[in-house]
Amino acid sequence: MDIQAIKDRHKLLKEYSYDWVPLDKGYTDKILYINVGTKEIREKDVPPLMKEKFIGGKGYGLRLLWDATDPGTPWNDPKNEIIISSGPIGGITQYSGTGKSLVVSISPQTDSVMDSNVGGFFGPFLKFAGYDALELQGKAEKDVIVYIDGINHRIEINEAPAEAVDSHVLAEQLTGMYADDEKDKKNVAVVSSGSAAENSLIGMLNFSFYDPKRKVVRMKQAGRGGIGTVFRDKKIKALVCKVPGVKGNLNNVVDLKAIMERGKRFNREMRELDHKQARMKEVGTAHLIEIMNDHDLLPTNNYKFGSHPDAIKIHSDEWKRIFTQGIPDGCWIGCNMSCSKGADDYVVRTGPYKGQKVIVDGPEYESAGGLGSNCGIFSTDYILEANFYCDTYGICTITWGTLLAFIMECYENGILNEERTGGLKLNFGNADSAMELMHMLSRGEGFGKVAGMGVRKMKQMFMEKGWGDPAFLNDIGMENKGLEYSEYISKESLAQQGGFAMTNKGPQHDEAWLIFMDMVNNQIPTFEDKAEALHYFPMFRTWFGLVGLCKLPWNDVEPENNAETDEPAKVPEHVDNYVTIYKAVTGREFDKQRMIEDSERVYNFQRIFNLRRGYGTREHDRQPYRAAGPVTVEEYESRAERYDKQMKELIGVDPEAKSVEEKIAITRKYREKRYEDLVDAVYKRRGWNSNGVPKIEFLKKIGMDLPELIEVVKNYQ
Repeated sequence: MDIQAIKDRHKLLKEYSYDWVPLDKGYTDKILYINVGTKEIREKDVPPLMKEKFIGGKGYGLRLLWDATDPGTPWNDPKNEIIISSGPIGGITQYSGTGKSLVVSISPQTDSVMDSNVGGFFGPFLKFAGYDALELQGKAEKDVIVYIDGINHRIEINEAPAEAVDSHVLAEQLTGMYADDEKDKKNVAVVSSGSAAENSLIGMLNFSFYDPKRKVVRMKQAGRGGIGTVFRDKKIKALVCKVPGVKGNLNNVVDLKAIMERGKRFNREMRELDHKQARMKEVGTAHLIEIMNDHDLLPTNNYKFGSHPDAIKIHSDEWKRIFTQGIPDGCWIGCNMSCSKGADDYVVRTGPYKGQKVIVDGPEYESAGGLGSNCGIFSTDYILEANFYCDTYGICTITWGTLLAFIMECYENGILNEERTGGLKLNFGNADSAMELMHMLSRGEGFGKVAGMGVRKMKQMFMEKGWGDPAFLNDIGMENKGLEYSEYISKESLAQQGGFAMTNKGPQHDEAWLIFMDMVNNQIPTFEDKAEALHYFPMFRTWFGLVGLCKLPWNDVEPENNAETDEPAKVPEHVDNYVTIYKAVTGREFDKQRMIEDSERVYNFQRIFNLRRGYGTREHDRQPYRAAGPVTVEEYESRAERYDKQMKELIGVDPEAKSVEEKIAITRKYREKRYEDLVDAVYKRRGWNSNGVPKIEFLKKIGMDLPELIEVVKNYQ
């Protein structure tokens, strides 16, 4: 069926015209509310208090979701919302990494608040169309497409029965449908998910961007926490936004010259330093693979090991050979980092698209580590295949890699077998069975649907059925708060253990990545040092999600003299860039202290949102022991020299004449105690009580003593 025939089958359910409001200092101060169930479309003004305290992006999403839901609203209730918002800096084109938006919803996986950052064109286009945030609520009866026409200033809800569901097909169809011609495709942005999101709790969202050099639609992912599942549960097939074009100063900033000057500085750093530092233009984040492997940090066989001899097969040189070189690879206009690598003309080997040539976006480090080494599969071909299908089916690659690694360890320990998996041999390294499991999930069949529940719910199911020892399942199931771990070995970095398990949403690396500061460079040796880092960096990184920024330009390429500064881990010159840019966009008085204070308000709001839903206390910040130390004999023996030395020098116990099981128990007691001591130090630094609850006096200090928040926390004081 051609595109026009597909469009002819649309049925217009609701149309709404609006008066366009141009951006002023990075804001429109308008929210677009759409209920796909009742078909209500309306505009809302952003209250001044919300703008002051929540800034934009993730902050706006959290505030709107709080107001829209009750403490017990389930993820699949029509009241649940999906909010998409960029931020005041989002959409400028004179500095790299300014195309991010944040997606917020109640998560099917965690039953709490989920936020996920994403690139692509939709977030900035939404702003240019006239809105600081899109608030989606309700459930449609049949599949719908929401169209935001930023040229004619019109919103449509269309019943859309004929389009594909899987993202790589759907995004191409809709880009072609809504563009006037080939040149106009760059002005269309699509949000979609895929067939696996319909049959699992781990669905993600794809945000499109058009690549004019390749003349193909590409995608970036809002991956974490199952928001794609919420999207498909609402029967939303896609969101489409179209704008007249992107040029000049659409944000109507206060001081464009200052932004351009800082942008030129950073572009020079990329031009002169990137090849020596991170090779983002050549291989993107995949440059990390050999670095992680060399430092025993590359997750292998469900985080048992941190390195493997076969890791060389997926090192960055292999990806450089595969990725098309010399093409601007930014996922937003004006980004000079060019880290969105692509493998062109990949011939799909399995599944419904077998034999077709496609572009595979990435893989990024997290995808290569999760899909590849963590499952014991050291094959670039497999990683490309799995990455492509995760994207088009609407599956988070981090979640899938971690849950599949858990399944494989369960299989090798007899907790699972072919009878229980529907005939699949899911041992480490079995790429064929791994791909078939993903295809089964997309079809909603058999053990594929079990896998799509995620690690936490699989653990519960296996325990209820009597499959395996509950303590062992809890030790090796790499999830916290219901979210699967990101792809780094944290055993030897106490700070990173906290950086994963003490997150608000679950163990995602976007909040704190402290492994090198802590483990490799020993820059934060004391509990107080670690606590300070676990305060500053989560707050600093939260700020990126408030204003519409990507974190990669911050520290993946650094100024030449950065190592000579007082705080090199913070990259002070780049922090100053962000302070300057924020002031230049908004005209607001601002400095690096205010940056942290703005983030503290939103961070603590999210913590209290978790409390409101029955989470957010100390027990929810506990980690699986695999994140902290060796669970099995095999694991201990793989690093026996290190562990024995630590036992003697740090614990004060002579390992001689002790069995491996005894040494594991001694090591575990020591490491679990250290983690609890870290939790105490972090809570104190963050202004929380010993149960992880923000203190009322601290909320007053940061200006977040809103009555509705005090009402929640006073029950925990």
